[in-house]
Amino acid sequence: MALPDSLAHRLTIPAIAAPMTSVSGPELVIAACRNGVIGSFPTHNAATTTELDAWLHEMQAALDVGDRTRPIAPIAPNLVVHKTNDRLRADLDCLVRHGVELVITSVGSPEPVIEPLHEIGCRVFADVSSMAHVWRALDMGADGLILLTAGAGGQTGWANPLAFVRAVRPHFDGPIVLAGGICDGTSMLAAQVLGADLVYLGTRFIATGESRADDAYRTALIESTLDDVKLSTRVGGIPASLLASWLALDDAHPASEAASGFQQDRLLRNRTAWSAGHSVTGVDAVTSVDELIELIGGQYRLAQEQLRLQLTNSYLQITS
Repeated sequence: MALPDSLAHRLTIPAIAAPMTSVSGPELVIAACRNGVIGSFPTHNAATTTELDAWLHEMQAALDVGDRTRPIAPIAPNLVVHKTNDRLRADLDCLVRHGVELVITSVGSPEPVIEPLHEIGCRVFADVSSMAHVWRALDMGADGLILLTAGAGGQTGWANPLAFVRAVRPHFDGPIVLAGGICDGTSMLAAQVLGADLVYLGTRFIATGESRADDAYRTALIESTLDDVKLSTRVGGIPASLLASWLALDDAHPASEAASGFQQDRLLRNRTAWSAGHSVTGVDAVTSVDELIELIGGQYRLAQEQLRLQLTNSYLQITS
């Protein structure tokens, strides 16, 4: 494990509840962190920086009370670092004031935020979708890498997850997070066998009572399979994984709308988009966050035991 002990000891499963536009709010983050899963949310989900400040106070206060015998995972605000994000500086200053432990950067170079966050002892994990992005993020001083691969929901990647993790790990001994198609405890363990330390769980958390998704969105997830996940540039100007049912319903943006590169205001105009990754196949009911993490944790432990048995049997066969 490349994760520092100070972080690893606070997790019940090796996962981050992925930051999702309009879906991740204080309720989801608090529930995830209380269950030993890193809770993340895009800072732009708060309508203003003032509201972001209030959210951070609310979340920290909620995590400071209750059962202190259970591991409490950190909050990981997600900053869109693209030049079109007019709130970047204000939101960054807010995170610095709160002394956050972990920040996830998306859509661009983390360079503008690395120094001020490192000055407060905050770790920075950067989204990357290519080896070129990997080298740039590491050159800028990123502490961890989030590999966006084919099958990730929302703004997605194109690389095969097996190939991407194996390409990065020999060159980087820090934390690697795999994003793309992780639907249960078995796939979580498979990611660790590849060389990842953590996984993103996004789509599964949309179908929880604590998410800010509406009932129609949750129902669409339950009724969909990975065949219903389509790539589109409608939402933010770069490829994103969206549900075909939302694309069919959306009349505001014709299918012929050309990609023009990422634009933060375009993303925010499409807050109601139904995003989903290939892991949508694993969504069969709406649960609470508590129930979901308990379920995936049980699957993860069972997969570990099955792997141990398989390795033992293989060793016995070889040595017999």
